[in-house]
Amino acid sequence: MARPGWAPPRLDGFVLTERLGSGTYATVYKAYSKKDTREVVAIKCVAKKSLNKASVENLLTEIEILKGIRHPHIVQLKDFQWDSDNIYLIMEFCAGGDLSRFIHARRILPEKVARVFMQQLDFGFAQHMSPWDEKHVLRGSPLYMAPEMVCQRQYDARVDLWSVGVILYEALFGKPPFASRSFLELEEKIRSNRAIELPSRPPLSRDCRDLLNRLLERDPTRRISFQDFFAHPWVDLEHMPSGESLARATALVVQAVQKDQEGDTTAALSLYCKALDFFVPALHYEVDAQRKEAIKVKVGQYVARAEELKAIVTSSNQALLQQGTSARELLREMAREKPRLLAALEVAAAAMAKEEEASGGGEQDALDLYQHCLEELLLLLAAEPAGRRRDLLHTEIQNLMARAEYLKEQIKMRESRWEAEGLDREGLSESVQSSCTLQ
Repeated sequence: MARPGWAPPRLDGFVLTERLGSGTYATVYKAYSKKDTREVVAIKCVAKKSLNKASVENLLTEIEILKGIRHPHIVQLKDFQWDSDNIYLIMEFCAGGDLSRFIHARRILPEKVARVFMQQLDFGFAQHMSPWDEKHVLRGSPLYMAPEMVCQRQYDARVDLWSVGVILYEALFGKPPFASRSFLELEEKIRSNRAIELPSRPPLSRDCRDLLNRLLERDPTRRISFQDFFAHPWVDLEHMPSGESLARATALVVQAVQKDQEGDTTAALSLYCKALDFFVPALHYEVDAQRKEAIKVKVGQYVARAEELKAIVTSSNQALLQQGTSARELLREMAREKPRLLAALEVAAAAMAKEEEASGGGEQDALDLYQHCLEELLLLLAAEPAGRRRDLLHTEIQNLMARAEYLKEQIKMRESRWEAEGLDREGLSESVQSSCTLQ
């Protein structure tokens, strides 16, 4: 393998230039084809002398998988060659660098930007791993290794989920959870039984923190499953940018306009908000500048109408809250001998007060309070015997759920508007080289 300062290896048909990066087994170079097209590629050079039997099998598996894959979020393997010293994987070149460089250039990523990368992961390699074949074999950087790889030397595909958690942690906080000043310190952190603690800053959504905690679970049997990861609300694969995003947004807008014309403001507002959830991914997916600008204009129009409807619905909701005051006070009176129920209702009251004063982003604090009290109230409802108090509690829970859903829509609408306005400034149009090319 070429070392720093050495000339890159020679390969028929290509001119290898700058070194893009290196990993445990390989060095990746930028290269140009000698053909008339002068195509730019990335060439992964794997030194044969660095490979043991398991490493050779892993490389052959990688080549076999990549040969048959054509996917917008996976670096394409165009060809491969070999000589007496190296094996060469000729791959698609991505000008944005790898994900690690993208993160380090920005120090930390906003939560919505990190979500875009999480939506683009592909776990196709995991199905080719056998836990018995992996015994005693360690690959990659210890910073990204699941604890069972180091402590037990036997693992399965669930280690990928830990690595995803490490990548997400690094994207959001600027460093991996096991960042250390020495290898001894790193090893101590890996072998520790202490749960991974998430920094309090920057503030993250509840769903994001939940996913991080479940990915960075030391015990692989308790770690989130692949199925639950893909279904997790923070990953939100339903709204992943795709060729269908614009069509789905348009269909929802048609329904919103119809409800708007019928005078059903609540339903119209909800549908406009749902449409915006697909318009932003449509903007991410669109590459034609003229069409992208046309979508942005439409988004601005729909946001403006949604804001008008929001004012109407908010006024109506405030009236409904006032009408329910007497029932709410009766429920509080009936809960005097139940401290847990009374405490949960106090949190609900705080959520309502926070919602009334919320503006310019304060809705998230109110939503957090609503979600906290609802978790407790639903547990208490299940244990509450039939009777007047249970009926009142059930009605109150329905009202609180409606308030929470309304706030969720408002928060999403605001974020969608901001994201649509600042999409180009985030740099998400840059092509980012998959870090799996540096194994």
